[in-house]
Amino acid sequence: MFKVALVGKPNVGKSSLFNRLINHKKAIICEQEGTTRDRNYSICQWVGRQFKIIDTGGVLNNLNLPFQDVVNQQVNFAIEEANIILFMVSYKEGINKNDHYIAKLLKKNCKNKKIILVVNKSENVDQTKLKQFYSLKFGNFFLVSASHGLGTGDLLDAIVACIPNKQDKKEETSFKFCIVGKPNVGKSSLVNAILNENRVIVSPQANTTRDSIDCKFKYQKKSYTIIDTAGIRRKGKISEYIDKYAYLRTKEAISRSNLIIMMLDATNEVSEQDKIIGGLAYNANIPTIIVINKWDVIKKNNQTYNQFKKILNSHFEYLSWAPIIFISAKNKQKINIIFETIEMIKQQLAVKVSTASLNDVLAKAQITNPPPKFKNGRINIHYGTQIESQIPTFVLFTNDPKYLHFSYARYIENQIRSNFKLQYVPITVYYKDKNSRIRK
Repeated sequence: MFKVALVGKPNVGKSSLFNRLINHKKAIICEQEGTTRDRNYSICQWVGRQFKIIDTGGVLNNLNLPFQDVVNQQVNFAIEEANIILFMVSYKEGINKNDHYIAKLLKKNCKNKKIILVVNKSENVDQTKLKQFYSLKFGNFFLVSASHGLGTGDLLDAIVACIPNKQDKKEETSFKFCIVGKPNVGKSSLVNAILNENRVIVSPQANTTRDSIDCKFKYQKKSYTIIDTAGIRRKGKISEYIDKYAYLRTKEAISRSNLIIMMLDATNEVSEQDKIIGGLAYNANIPTIIVINKWDVIKKNNQTYNQFKKILNSHFEYLSWAPIIFISAKNKQKINIIFETIEMIKQQLAVKVSTASLNDVLAKAQITNPPPKFKNGRINIHYGTQIESQIPTFVLFTNDPKYLHFSYARYIENQIRSNFKLQYVPITVYYKDKNSRIRK
């Protein structure tokens, strides 16, 4: 797909324009410089055409600033893969040495690519102050205001005019999964290990990742989208603007995922923070894989694996169906197991249970283990059926749901899981009065 990269120094409005062009508040916007660090991708559509737009971190000539060398590296990656570069500057701030540094960089590295100069924050323009932008030697430029949407239509017209006339290919449907966890457990390291490239910035300093970063790729000819998220802090510590919106972006990433990879650090004990994140995964009611990173540095004996799993099961009893995988993202160990597990989960999600088979299991379960008396009555499950849903979902019709004891509900759920091989996905079982009607 045709790609357009936004490039410029910090705080010229790249993320604001990115959000404006995709018509969605995906990138974090903040007056603080250096908010964006990784490459952020999304699809932009205009007059029936579409292209991929890449938001990047702010480029500076000073590499002594935290993360600046890796930010510049990420920008270089974006420049290499883009067809068009939108070089953004600020009318309000004017031109400085960093703009000239970027201009020189683009002229050196983009000799065969179109570069469009975009002057942002141009709500009120004094014509006499526009001459300075010609000093960058990119010819005519576009005056826009990303925050107000001024001039963006003309800019989009110029972009789509450069897209070849051949029919735009539709994006291939991919299985989306997000990686969640507290800061510095190795989420970005896992992304880079999976993609086999330095796609996102990795640092021992916590909270390096701030946006939720989408990365599309293929593994054994299957299409996936991996979403790296910012580390979730304890709620009481989410006070700064960036942390607050990174937290919201993480929740949004979960909402558009088919599966969650919840990462823990093998070198640290399970914390209250980890359990809060586990609660987010449980409430999302979608498949979850618990991935234990840094397993390579743990001293082990023949009991270590089972002891660790027992501890995890005690802390995350509500995710008892979630597979547990031990990996080393740094050394790329056991990464293949993650994808084998994802494929197994996809198969379980696709299971279709016939009404006859389900009712046979329900009948045998009640004969083998009759329901206990509860609230002056005894539950009697007459029949059940599977209904369409994101996860396997069943409706069981009874004499009266109020007679159902929670332990018997768990027994019935386990019978459904074991008989139809649904061990590693969440399932939902609804109990209704037999006179109720359900729309399939």
